[in-house]
Amino acid sequence: MEILIISGLSGAGKSKAASYLEDMGFYIVDNMPAAMILKFAEFCAGGNGRYDRVALVYDVRTASSFTELFVVLDQLKAMDGVCRMLFLEASPETIIKRYKETRRRHPLGDQADSLEEAVRKERELMAPVRGRADFVIDTSRTSTAQLRGELLRLFDTRGEKGGMTVNVTSFGFKHGLPLEADLVFDVRFMPNPFYIEDLRPQTGLDAPVAEYVFSFPQTRDFLKKLEDLLAFTLPLYAEEGKTTLSIAVGCTGGHHRSVAVTHALTEYIRGLGYQVSENHRDMTRGS
Repeated sequence: MEILIISGLSGAGKSKAASYLEDMGFYIVDNMPAAMILKFAEFCAGGNGRYDRVALVYDVRTASSFTELFVVLDQLKAMDGVCRMLFLEASPETIIKRYKETRRRHPLGDQADSLEEAVRKERELMAPVRGRADFVIDTSRTSTAQLRGELLRLFDTRGEKGGMTVNVTSFGFKHGLPLEADLVFDVRFMPNPFYIEDLRPQTGLDAPVAEYVFSFPQTRDFLKKLEDLLAFTLPLYAEEGKTTLSIAVGCTGGHHRSVAVTHALTEYIRGLGYQVSENHRDMTRGS
């Protein structure tokens, strides 16, 4: 079992980090008091693998005693499994700016005469927790995409590639563009199997059609250039925090050329190590 304690300064990005970790398969529990963490960990340990990865958000609102938290941490680290703490922080100027933009009230606002004083007080109060953290991330100049990328690097064994799913879809232009497509490639320049009587009733998933489509040098050259483009851009999309990338490949009817190219492209992307799905929107659709 893996337990991750998420702590840090208010406004530093704990909620955003928790949502990204949830996407990675962590079970998230927000604002859990230290006194309940050990009991919850014992409950998770008996969950038959259902709660193998748990992230608990702990902040100043639930901090009755840091000593109690540290005792719990020591006990968790002595248990089977992995227990680590992530601490998020940001500069006072950044946190003040974020609070002004969201118009939220700081958790220590009732104990301070100004937002600046509340931010300073929380930083001092949380210093011992920061000192016990296994990882500290400063989000002052970190975009949400960069934060996600850093969390993937630290806590997702699949890495950034595993954090992005690529959907490759074939379609027919005469039936309209897929609305969800991020990238659209038009293969109507390729010789059309539709005009070969024996191939017309088949699809791009059938070997005779695929062999015909890829028998032409322009098809093979196009696929190679497309593979080079994706080999260059996919890591950049993943690095920027994109969770799903939709690629659409279109021909006239969505039966032959686009299907064959989509299938070949899917296999190539899978070979690069990405999670990839293959769909053929119009392949079984009538003319």
